[in-house]
This record gives sequence, structure tokens and C-alpha cells, in this order.
Amino acid sequence: MIDIAELITFIKVAETGSFSEAGAQLFVTQPAVSKRVAALESNLGVKLFDRIGRQVQLTEAGIRLLPKARKMAEDLQDIRRSMSLQMEGVNGELRISTSHHVGLRRLPKSLKRFQEDFPGAQLDIEFTQSEEAYQSVLKGNAELGVITLSNKDNPLIESLPIWSDPLACVVSKDHPLATAKNINLGELAEHTCVLPNTNTFTRKIAEQVFGKHGLKPNVRMNTNNLETLAMLVSIGWGWSLLPSTLVDNKLTVLNLPDLNVERKLGVIHHKQKTLSRAAIAFIELLQSEAQPY
Repeated sequence: MIDIAELITFIKVAETGSFSEAGAQLFVTQPAVSKRVAALESNLGVKLFDRIGRQVQLTEAGIRLLPKARKMAEDLQDIRRSMSLQMEGVNGELRISTSHHVGLRRLPKSLKRFQEDFPGAQLDIEFTQSEEAYQSVLKGNAELGVITLSNKDNPLIESLPIWSDPLACVVSKDHPLATAKNINLGELAEHTCVLPNTNTFTRKIAEQVFGKHGLKPNVRMNTNNLETLAMLVSIGWGWSLLPSTLVDNKLTVLNLPDLNVERKLGVIHHKQKTLSRAAIAFIELLQSEAQPY
């Protein structure tokens, strides 16, 4: 295999007729130039220069190689220019995996602006659960995940908080706790609730709060759809923890100082994957538009 540095050095020696002048133009020493030329000659199995006194002349093999070497060097420059222009622009496909809630409640404005600012980029968006989006990024199937962030660190995942998402404890208007003024976690744990599935980041956050007081929530039903949870609460199936964006006039927010539950919403990417220009631009856009955590 021909080393490109050896090839460029050969061209410079041929053009200048001097090993020392070639070294000066390439910012390397004369011995380094001689070493590169010798390595190229050894690799090709031919002699490229005759050294007669202080003069350096191309051999017949060197004369034949020179135009081919120049063509290879020009092609390399074209490749470098092409890659430089590509990196300056934001284009290509960007695969994003996001949760239904974050995608519907937090992303529309950012998605619209991104497409307006970077029309050359194509967004491929998967709407799923935060936990599945997390796995998609971990396995390399998606470049970015915009999700509820896990409260556990993973050495392979970079998590960037973007939004603060406090969770309100809510009940129906006719729930026994709806008119209570002073409620503690022990009393709340005596009533049934509807929460996301046990494998979700939100459920784990809630269970940690109860666990610190030696309690467990009395779960009547699990579902990962937050809109469904809001509906179940409104018909009296129990209390739940919901983002403020889902609290309407059918629900009553309970005042529990001990139940201070807050999620971090943000963007994740794999630490071992080099981010595309589109991914970098999308992260910067989120950080500039969204309320920081």
C-alpha cells in the first residue's frame, strides 16, 4: 500500500529537484524526506531518483510515476474539500427516538424550526416509550433519544437535561382526599393509585420517594400512556403522578410536601458514537429554545 505522505514527498522532490528544499516546503527534515523516498522506492521496487553530485534527477520510473502521483494527490485534495464542505453543512438523515409525551408536548416547535433552518437534513423520528428509546440509542439504532432521563448513570450514555418536569399528585374531584388539607405519604399510600409500569423511569422515581419513608404505593393498574392515566384518575380509579401539562379541571392537585417528584427530560446519545452535524445542530437548538433544567 502506498503511503500518501511518501507520495507527496516524492512529488515535492521532483518539483524542486532538492531533498532539502522539499523538506522545507513540507516542514520536515531532510533525513525524513530521504527516508520517505527510500520507503516509496522499496514499496514500488524501483529507483525513482538518480543523485548525481548535488543534483537530483528523476529516473525513467520516476518520470512515469510523477503524473500518476499528481493525479492521486489531486484526488485526495478533492476528497478533503468535499468532506470539509459536507461537515460545514447540516444535511443527511438524523434518526431520533422519543417518547410519545415528550414528542407531543415538548418537541413540535423545535422540530419545525430545525426543518426550517436545516432543509438539507432529513428527520426520521420514532415515537415510543422513553425506556425503549434509551435502548435504541444504546444499541446504535437511533443517534439521539429525547426522553425522560434515567436516574441511573450509564458509562456508555451521555445525558443532557433540557427540561424540568415536576409531577403533580392528582385525584378526581370526588375522591376522598380531594378536600383534605393536610396529607402525608402514609395516608396517600393507603389509597389505590394508577402509575406507569414498573420498568419505567417515572415509576422508579416515584417508588424511590415512597421507599425513603418505608412505604410502597398501592398500585391498582399500570399503563405507560399518561393520557390514559389522567382519564383513569378522573373516573376515580385512584391517585396518580402526572406532568402539569396534563392537569385539567377534572382533576384536583394534592398538596403533599413530602411528595416532591420531578423528572428530568432531555436528550441522550451514545458516548462512543461520533455525532453527525445534524445531531449536534439539533442538540444546540434544543438547548437554546428549551427552559434549562
